[in-house]
Amino acid sequence: MMQRKSTTLWAAVMVAVLIVPASAQWDNLFKKAKDAAGEAKTIKQIAHFSIRGPLAEEPAGMPSLFGGEPALTLKSLLERFKQARHDNDVVAIVLDLQRAAFGLGQLEEIHAAMQKFAAADKPVFVHADSLSTITYTAATGASHISIVPTGDLWLLGLYGEAPYVKGMLDKIGCVADFEQYEDYKTAAETILRSEPSKESLEMSKWLLDDLYSGIVKHVAGARKMSESKVRSLIDDGPYSADDAFAAGLIDAVQHRQDFVADIHKRYGDDVDVVTNYGDDNSMRPPDDPFAMFAFFMKMLNPSPKTYSKPTVAIVYVEGAIQSGVAKRSPFGGSSGAYSTTIRKALEEAARDDTIEAVVMRVDSPGGSALASEIILDAAKRVGKKKPLIVSMGNVAGSGGYYVACDADTIFADAMTITSSIGVIGGKIVTTDMWSKLGINWHANQRGNMAAMMSTASKFSDAERVKLRKYMGNTYEIFKGHVVAGRGDKLTKPIEEIAGGRVFTGSQALELGLVDKIGGLDDAVKFAADKAGLGEYEIRVLPEQPGFFEMLSGGKDDEFAMSGATLSLVDSPTIRTGLTALATVDPLRVGAVIRALQRVELIHKEGVVTMMPDELLIR
Repeated sequence: MMQRKSTTLWAAVMVAVLIVPASAQWDNLFKKAKDAAGEAKTIKQIAHFSIRGPLAEEPAGMPSLFGGEPALTLKSLLERFKQARHDNDVVAIVLDLQRAAFGLGQLEEIHAAMQKFAAADKPVFVHADSLSTITYTAATGASHISIVPTGDLWLLGLYGEAPYVKGMLDKIGCVADFEQYEDYKTAAETILRSEPSKESLEMSKWLLDDLYSGIVKHVAGARKMSESKVRSLIDDGPYSADDAFAAGLIDAVQHRQDFVADIHKRYGDDVDVVTNYGDDNSMRPPDDPFAMFAFFMKMLNPSPKTYSKPTVAIVYVEGAIQSGVAKRSPFGGSSGAYSTTIRKALEEAARDDTIEAVVMRVDSPGGSALASEIILDAAKRVGKKKPLIVSMGNVAGSGGYYVACDADTIFADAMTITSSIGVIGGKIVTTDMWSKLGINWHANQRGNMAAMMSTASKFSDAERVKLRKYMGNTYEIFKGHVVAGRGDKLTKPIEEIAGGRVFTGSQALELGLVDKIGGLDDAVKFAADKAGLGEYEIRVLPEQPGFFEMLSGGKDDEFAMSGATLSLVDSPTIRTGLTALATVDPLRVGAVIRALQRVELIHKEGVVTMMPDELLIR
């Protein structure tokens, strides 16, 4: 076994972060080592965490009725990290990143949270079968990384691509007719063009340049290399485990059993592995059939949570911004940031005297201009009564920036994608599609503009003038909100920042569009300090409904069961093709589906503030 020695490596308390095929395998390895020495008194603990699949932002109300674990949220993970960091009994952490999926903003927050263990004299260790660019960059928050023999490190850099579906729309007889404000507001290009415009190419270049620079800086700082060295290493990837060790990208090559043996050699066989350390088991069905009945009764009739200390409220704006109320179902969750639901949550936060400060967590590509205006107005009303802080996640662009621009202080991760101050509007013309099905339509109208939003034909010259006038008004309002909210913090004239231009968090900081680089935890602490709080609790609004509330439509119709809706994605031609492709290229299929869903939202709302393109980064 190859091992790189460090004078401080084993001199301090260790935090182990493991990336393994299944957490159960690690449990068995640790338990075997402990059992071999008998039942000694436990004096040390290793906390175990697992991230499987996407790392959610907003908490789920309840587990699925058809099995499966509640999705792990970034907030929960950060809180459990903090708990382990301050727990004197915890000497190590096991973090299972098998099938983990998170965005670049979340990557930064996980990386930073891991690095905080160094301040507690608890180095972080990573052991993996395989690492990608994203997972490796997160893992460099650790002080020790090892990979199994014949394992690999796919350190390849960043690859970004966006789907252009005009050809597919042509095949089914649909024609996109859209306008944009202004040149860099390229959200409709995915359906208008078969390739990007020069503005889109220019914007993609500065975005990927800065995102790539962020990856390089994380790796260089953590591995104590020059940035030019890291860029050279990335260009030479991928690496076998041995080659990665020789290049200084990892610290050891060892099998899992040897890694676990090293832990027990350091801490003794009495170390106790606490699976799902800090997990709230109240959301997990018990094995006892009698306890199961009590669990479901509690789930169906939850008691309101009480708070004994002042609270900082977190209100999530996650997903596409839409008008109306959130549609939640006991048979599965829903996605999207709905204006009525968020407005009521912000109103409650403003009204409740036990809530001293509010953090609005935004992870959204934007959406409805009307819904964005409603949410912004509610946020302003909160800000007049108590501190309102915005925390930006992976994406907070267009409508996602619209709702945030008037906050007291805006936090963003360095690799957050934000801004996109601009407007698009239009419709999908479906006449040829109906003709292919043998269906003809005959229309009559009264009023010169009656057919303006009809799917029968493209905009006439007079209709296009009206549309652009309406879009121009919305665009001016958007810019006005930004200027009013950011004031002299802006380092350039608004016309040089707006126009649909998209920036990373670090670029937005230079332009004065955001105030600080930091994550959700930083924003919550800042809000609490601004409110003058010592001890405080965190409260998520709106509080999730119970089962019966979902069935009945919720309090004041705040929540309702999701209903079936016809979707462009459900077109037999499109669905058949995407289903076949999903087996061989699931990431691209997901990007196409999200692009089509954006088309539907634009078609529904008419004028929207949406991010340009569906940019797939891997």
